[in-house]
This record gives sequence, C-alpha cells and structure tokens, in this order.
Amino acid sequence: MAIGTGVGAAEAPPVTADPPAREMKARTLRIPRSPKVLIGLGMLVFFVLLAVIGPLVAPYDPSASLSSTNGVPQPPSAAHWLGTTQTQQDLLSQILVGGRSTMLVAIMAGLVATALSVIIGVTSGYVGGLVDDVLSMLINIGLVLPALPLLIVMTGFLPKDANPSDLLIGLIISLTGWAWGARVLRVQTLSLRNQDFVQSARIVGERGWRIIGFEILPRLLPIIASSFLFTVIYGIGTYTALAFLGLINGSHWSWGTILFWAQSQTAAQNGYWWWWVPPGLAVALLGTALALLNFGIDEFINPRLRAAGLSRRRARKTGLPRRFPLGVTPVRQPRAPVRPAAEEARS
Repeated sequence: MAIGTGVGAAEAPPVTADPPAREMKARTLRIPRSPKVLIGLGMLVFFVLLAVIGPLVAPYDPSASLSSTNGVPQPPSAAHWLGTTQTQQDLLSQILVGGRSTMLVAIMAGLVATALSVIIGVTSGYVGGLVDDVLSMLINIGLVLPALPLLIVMTGFLPKDANPSDLLIGLIISLTGWAWGARVLRVQTLSLRNQDFVQSARIVGERGWRIIGFEILPRLLPIIASSFLFTVIYGIGTYTALAFLGLINGSHWSWGTILFWAQSQTAAQNGYWWWWVPPGLAVALLGTALALLNFGIDEFINPRLRAAGLSRRRARKTGLPRRFPLGVTPVRQPRAPVRPAAEEARS
C-alpha cells in the first residue's frame, strides 16, 4: 500500500547520533581541547625541532675559542646572543648542539624503560603464580636499588672518548627507570585479567599472547603513554645530573655539560648568569612540557581530575559550586532530563 507524501503526512524526525556515540566522540576530542595538552605539546614540538635543526643552525663551533685576548665570560651581545664562556666559546651554539644529545638520551631511555615495564608488568599480572612471584621480586629489587650510585658505577664502564654513544647512555639510564611503570601496569593487569571480556576470550580458545595484545594492552594505552612521558622526564633529569657531576666527557656537549663547566668556573658566584640560566631553563621547560602532557593524560583517564580541571564558567554551566571544600574532589554529575510541560501537568 502506498504511503502518502502530502502536506499532512508526518515528517520523519531528524536522525541524530546515539548518546553513547556522542559521549565517545566528546571523550575522544577532549584531549586536544585541554590547555595543558596544547601548551605542553607546543613546547615539546619546539624542543624537538631544536634538537633536529639545532646543530645545523648553530652560528659557531661550540668547542671553538673565538678569542684568546680576554679570559672573562662576555655577557649577551649582538655577536653572541647568549654570551660566551671564559674561553670565549659561544653559549648559544652549545645549547643548540647540546639539545640533540639531551633529547636523544631521554627518548631512548623512555622507549626502553617503557618496553621493559610493559613486558614485565603485564606478564606478571596476567600469568600469575610462580611467574608473578619471580617478576614481582624483580620489580621490588628495581624499586629499592639506589639509582644514582648504580648509574655512577655503570657509567664508569663507558669508553672515555670524546663522543660517547647517546644511545648507550640512554640504555643504561633505562635500566634504572622501568620498575615504577612495571608496578603500575602489573596492578592494572591484575584488575583486568578476571573481567568478562578476558574470560570470554579464554573460553573461545584465544591464546595468552593474543589476549594480552588485543584485549588488555589497548585498555592500558593511556597508562603506558603516561609511563613513557614520566620516564622521559626521568631520563632528562638523570642525564643532566650525570653530566653535571662530570661523569660524561666534558667535550660531549649537552645541557648538563654546560652546567658542569659553569659550576667548575664558579659562574653563579661571579654573576655570570648567562652561563647557567639558559641551559637550566631549557631543562626546566622541557620537563614542564612533558609534565603538562602527562597531566592532560591523567585528566583524560581520571574523571575526577577532568571535573576538577573545569573553568569557572563551565563549572557554573554544569551546576558545580564555585568553591569546593578542602580535600574534596568535585565530580561532575550528568544533568537530569528536562520533563515536558504536559508530562508535568499529568503528574
């Protein structure tokens, strides 16, 4: 039977996305809208570009003494934007060249440490039994070992050449920075291995490696990303500390090496602020960029932090109070559906 399409025919309601689909879309697009993530990502892109093109655009050789007539560090000028050292080496060139070494060591340490954390932590939490006991003992040993004395001993075996391998240094640093991430991933895996979707995969005959790779790891990606960023921050601080202590060859330029030479020449006591402030500020800003990204990921995976990070205007729109009691974390509750006037009259 034909259906009329005249004026009197009822029009079909507009097709709208399902509420779960809208919620998933809003959740997916929440990270780019976070000011923490945007600022941190912008700063991180700047430092990555600095590490890539820095040695190419450095105006001078960082080890070259441009003048032998004056043994006093020169302040910033038109010829040397960040001043010079006591041997008239250009500090801007040292910072541009040293940024690549610092970034390479930190990223290498983050990648290797995160891989170790995933392999050991997830395997320990999923397999259980004797394997869990042995790997948990290994994690606990990694947590209680003092990192800095161990790194001092391990770096003593590095070759004493002018250009030590940044990848090898990053690998050594990663051996002391994987245990914290492994502990967190083990706990999260323990909470997931008895879930219904994991049990269903076991019932249908899925192998253990496939359950870990396709069922558990996708749900741990935010935690793995947060662990990677935290380990990169650890790598930056550790490498800078090792170079500052003189455990890395002084002719291998990094931001920590610049601070080592500034400290050895008492730059802070003599007022040569341009020698130690720029490299120290570069280390602090790079760590801040990674920390902001880490905070953004935490807000994305933790609804309490996401609600606490709302602006005042958005907090008023969602019905949250302007000020919260000390020690109480606000949680944004979904709004109750508005009842039509006719339904209100009938009730």
